Amino acid sequence: MTVSLSAAAALPSEIVQSPLPRLKITEIFTSLQGEADTAGWPTVFVRLTGCPLRCSYCDTAYAFHGGTWWDIDAIVAEVLAQGVHHVCVTGGEPLAQKRCLVLLEKLCDAGLDVSLETSGALDVSAVDPRVSRVVDLKTPGSGEMARNLLDNLPLLTRRDQIKFVLCSREDYDWARGMVAEHRLNERSMVLFSPSKGQVSARELADWIVADRLPVRFQMQLHKILWDDEPGR
Repeated sequence: MTVSLSAAAALPSEIVQSPLPRLKITEIFTSLQGEADTAGWPTVFVRLTGCPLRCSYCDTAYAFHGGTWWDIDAIVAEVLAQGVHHVCVTGGEPLAQKRCLVLLEKLCDAGLDVSLETSGALDVSAVDPRVSRVVDLKTPGSGEMARNLLDNLPLLTRRDQIKFVLCSREDYDWARGMVAEHRLNERSMVLFSPSKGQVSARELADWIVADRLPVRFQMQLHKILWDDEPGR
């Protein structure tokens, strides 16, 4: 089931933090989780509107603007009505809206298994500790490497995941160096994904195996099943 939402367009930088307990939402839908450690589980996705980054491989640019204001309690009620235990709060960049933290807490209080997909450019320290934080580290090929907030790394635990989307062999070598330098695999699960159309899945798999790299290879299941269809 998909709840489609629309409203007047607003650039991410123009999203006003509402004085009310509400968030601007692009869509709420149920699908299979396509990546991370809950891949394959039926999951409710809550996609918040707006993102301060412009990654070269972004597949959710439709969430940069538009959206509709929802009361936070109404979001939680809609998630519960979907009848699924796993919920993923994503974007855009969900943490760009400060009250995302309130939503995450309330979803956890409702007894749900909650994950957060975030770019890694914003502070994750205030995220409820019951939430599994899936934090991107932006590679050179993303065009947004300078936005990485490395102060987030010491905050991550075994409950969290660190994701790299790789656009080239150069990105792979950079990511491999980051894993080694920061001993990321000792802190959290590390995920390596090929950027669709830039690195083949087989190529990336061969590199990981050849280097005996302590990371988890993943492909985006939702892309294999439904390509880039919104709401799937």
